[in-house]
Amino acid sequence: MMKRFLSRLLRDESGATAIEYGMILALMFLVILGALQAFGATGSGIINGAMDRVRGAMGG
Repeated sequence: MMKRFLSRLLRDESGATAIEYGMILALMFLVILGALQAFGATGSGIINGAMDRVRGAMGG
């Protein structure tokens, strides 16, 4: 009885898919977070420069 239970438990892969999806999601999160950190200052500088030009064009 115990041997059959352990054999079934070792063959069961239903939880493996959820773990794989979780790992893929975590990897995607880390890549997005790294991209935001790498390009965040550059993007902020571009937006601030554009806003300064708009303010200058409006006479402010």
